[in-house]
Amino acid sequence: MKIGILTFYCSNNYGAMLQAYALKTFVKSICNDTQIVPYAPFFLVGRHWFIPYCPLKPFSAMLRYTLSGLKNNLLTTGIDAFRQIRRMHDFRRKYLCDNFHVIRSIKGLESLPFDTYIVGSDQIWNPEITMGLRPAYFGAFPGKNKKQVIAYAASLGGEKIALKYQDEMRTLLTNVDQISLREASAIPFIQNLTGRTATAVADPVFLLEKNQWETMVSPPTENHYILVHVTEKNNKLEDYAAQLSTEKHLPVIQLKYRKDRKRDNKNFQIVTDAGPLEFLGYVRHADYVLTNSFHVLAFSIIFQKNFLVFGHSSRNARLENLLTYCTLNERMVQSGQEKIDKPISWNMIAQRINQMKKESSSFLLHSLN
Repeated sequence: MKIGILTFYCSNNYGAMLQAYALKTFVKSICNDTQIVPYAPFFLVGRHWFIPYCPLKPFSAMLRYTLSGLKNNLLTTGIDAFRQIRRMHDFRRKYLCDNFHVIRSIKGLESLPFDTYIVGSDQIWNPEITMGLRPAYFGAFPGKNKKQVIAYAASLGGEKIALKYQDEMRTLLTNVDQISLREASAIPFIQNLTGRTATAVADPVFLLEKNQWETMVSPPTENHYILVHVTEKNNKLEDYAAQLSTEKHLPVIQLKYRKDRKRDNKNFQIVTDAGPLEFLGYVRHADYVLTNSFHVLAFSIIFQKNFLVFGHSSRNARLENLLTYCTLNERMVQSGQEKIDKPISWNMIAQRINQMKKESSSFLLHSLN
């Protein structure tokens, strides 16, 4: 059996790259002949280049996007942008995919040697991320050796997708032999859409043990800090971080991909040169973590940190699902009365995570067999 994984390995995003590494590592423990397919379409990777590119229409919108990103890199983020891109590239070459030439179009997938494809994890079925539904992430392409397609922990970004995409998704899902999703709350939508069974499984980062992640950590030079990382600006979170900083006499470090002079909090230390290993280090060594990012939440649980989660305006399902499964709903900020120092029963959480890993492993083993 030759297994190819189609996922967001090429996106300069901490969570995307770490989940890709985790899935590859775990599946290789089942079948050594497993590789990440080097599918890196321009619409996904171009937005991360030093001179950003995103195929927007009309052309004027694409030009504004490129000029805005270039201005930010040159005038605001500066040398940190080069350093971060290099760290992302080095991680990708060392841990993810270095055996093939990069494939830019779906046509390039047709001659690959894999008989089994695993599509996922991450938001591969979120048309807002992929600029429309992309057939490649459903295994919807002819392949000379292709025999089966397994969706592992695929995500829609929410509980369902917009009505205008639903007929297309129903058709594309006919190419997928086994369906599993990262968010349990999206299961009813997919089952109603297709009339088929779908399974909720763990994000791949939970398939590896804590000590496996700790061996990869690149420790920060800073000691004793409050870590902030967000996927959208949240004033409530920033106000709380400033308050907690005063109470605990700790600095606030915010991980970002780019600086923004107009919107960055002047009282926070902004870090924009971290790669995936540095990201792990900042979460692992933080005293407190404040976030609305799914993967920061995931690694806060793995590394057993004191954390609070602030809701995301449009992608809250994945946060709520994980917190609910781990019986950590009180860590989601709702009323402002949540206590970050409230003790967490980590032994009980570990049991929940182990059960989730067992169920997810069983899905993969059954699907591959």
